[in-house]
Amino acid sequence: QVHLVESGGGLVQAGGSLRLSCAASGRTFSNYAMGWFRQAPGKEREFVAAISWSGGRTYYADSVKGRFTISRDNAKNTGYLQMNSLKSEDTAVYYCAAKRALGVPGSSTHDYDYWGQGTQVTVSS
Repeated sequence: QVHLVESGGGLVQAGGSLRLSCAASGRTFSNYAMGWFRQAPGKEREFVAAISWSGGRTYYADSVKGRFTISRDNAKNTGYLQMNSLKSEDTAVYYCAAKRALGVPGSSTHDYDYWGQGTQVTVSS
């Protein structure tokens, strides 16, 4: 069992930046690939980014490529999502997720086994 807790969300103006954190506990974090998803009101949860257990492989949704960066610090059992050049359409609840895997999981919510409770990101235009 892996317990995930997100933090770092908040209100930011368009063009600004935020860094989300995902603190993991319960199992060896470095055995798990990690992903970030988001869900806007009235919409389905959508994939944002994923990273392999070592951090050596990453994968992004086209909508955030070049603006967001996923990373992890296994020594701190923490994953991150650096979000730059934020747009109003980035407004959503952001969730981190984990899966015990060697590679990078897919972009479906079904590809992940553990989820955090989410953190709200609101971008004002």
